[in-house]
Amino acid sequence: MNDRSLRLYALISGFKSVKTYKSKIMLIAFIGTHIPLLSMLVYVVFSHSLTLATTINLLAIALIATLLGTIATLFALHYLLAPVKLTSQALQHYLEQQKLPNLPTHFNDEVGTLMADTNRTIKQLDRLIRYTTNYNNLTGLPNQDLFQNLLQQTLAQANNNQQIGVIIVHLSSIKDINSILGRKISNLLQKKIALRLANRIKKIDILAHLSEDEFGIIKKNFKSFDELNFFTQEVIELLNKPFSLFGKEINTNPKLGITVYPFDGITAEQLLQNANTALYQIRQEEHQNCQFYSIKNNTKLQRRLAIKDQLRYALRRGELFLHYQPRLDLTNNYPVGVEALLRWQNPQLGLVPPTEFIPIAEQSKLIVSIGEWVLRSACIQQQIWQQEGLPALRISVNLSVNQFKQSNLIKRIDEILAETNFNPNYLELEVTESLFVENFEQTIRLLKQLKHRGINLSLDDFGTGYSSLSYLQQFPIDTLKIDRSFLFDIPSNTDNTSVTKGIIALAQSLNLHITAEGVENSAQLEYLKAQGCHEVQGYYFSKPLSAYNLTSFLSSYYRQLEETAS
Repeated sequence: MNDRSLRLYALISGFKSVKTYKSKIMLIAFIGTHIPLLSMLVYVVFSHSLTLATTINLLAIALIATLLGTIATLFALHYLLAPVKLTSQALQHYLEQQKLPNLPTHFNDEVGTLMADTNRTIKQLDRLIRYTTNYNNLTGLPNQDLFQNLLQQTLAQANNNQQIGVIIVHLSSIKDINSILGRKISNLLQKKIALRLANRIKKIDILAHLSEDEFGIIKKNFKSFDELNFFTQEVIELLNKPFSLFGKEINTNPKLGITVYPFDGITAEQLLQNANTALYQIRQEEHQNCQFYSIKNNTKLQRRLAIKDQLRYALRRGELFLHYQPRLDLTNNYPVGVEALLRWQNPQLGLVPPTEFIPIAEQSKLIVSIGEWVLRSACIQQQIWQQEGLPALRISVNLSVNQFKQSNLIKRIDEILAETNFNPNYLELEVTESLFVENFEQTIRLLKQLKHRGINLSLDDFGTGYSSLSYLQQFPIDTLKIDRSFLFDIPSNTDNTSVTKGIIALAQSLNLHITAEGVENSAQLEYLKAQGCHEVQGYYFSKPLSAYNLTSFLSSYYRQLEETAS
């Protein structure tokens, strides 16, 4: 558009008193209609041929005619400008109130075309905005907001006997695929997942694409929980089938959280929250795929979340502490070491069992900083015991899988040993079999570096994990620890007796030291001693004790041994 055509408009806009477009038109019309009157006035003033009476009559007629013409012109312009005003108001109402216009579309001139085009454009724009607001732009499925609105509508239409299932499908591999294989393959995979699900669900049901790695399903009119469960298993089987993309077979690892109206909630918010609660629970399980919501599980989840929240501050607040369980040499019944066991006392949660908070610490990676604190504290405590006159004891500390994944693991252990002036010959690091599942060669290399420093290495909970004999022969370990589960009811339990005997024989054949944990009675002790077990620990001798109580226990124990010997 040529800006010259706007010069007059810009000039008139410079007058502050002329604010609206209508007033600008009226001004021009007023000037235009008064030009003849002004011309006549000039003629009369400078003409000497007219009589005074004629001049007055002529001016009166001209003035009346001009005024009437001006009024008529302004009145007509007022209505002729109505389409422009209505178009402007329609745009303003849509911008401020999202109100769709209803302008006439049957006029053919320029202003009529303007109204029709504005009407059509706003409605097209509104459809586009509503689509992008309510639908996933990748798959075209309803998004999370629309899914919740559709669920609300479904619940409003449901009768008293109708059951409605809400299913949240999480595909845990999507983000990894996006990071490793790229956005293009990830987007194509999401489209294929949407198509596969859409082909499976009924027309009355609702499928939505909630986020990059989550889909939602509203399952209507199912007759029983068995029917809903059968449907969810079909969804799992459907998504467990690999997707073929660019010559690659891709698995999605589906997890489903399920909630049912009216049993688990009567509002859309309740049902979605509970479905996500069930999904959160099942995502913690490695070998399961779906979870129905239950109040019992929700209580467990709330506690888990509370533990996770409080655990972040436990180290800073000084809520963590260590207990120590003594380990005895069966050849002379002398304490030769202690295992450092982590404990947590929280002002809100009380004494939290290690079985509850340690897995959460592992999952949240807090175990790395906590593990370093445990190692440092145990080393310092061993030095204190020696200063108090107790014999040097081997300190056993657990090393987590996440700690082992740290690139600076060896450096951090060296720094802690240097800070505490600790002799590495008195340190035993316990690792589990799961450590060797990933990156076996790297794990062996790190363990050899630790062993080279004089640190003892122990394989904890042997027999409960993944080890094979061929792997075990390559482990640079010193000690094999028999898990407490294998000591249950021995020697009367023939299965556990056979397993324990086999583990001891295996360790002996590999020239490894053997430690049994969880010894609770004399029958277990005598059997282990007869089989050639070297060291034991358990409640038969002592429960885990605080550093102060362990000092008293060891002092008393050594005195009893001396008295017995004398």
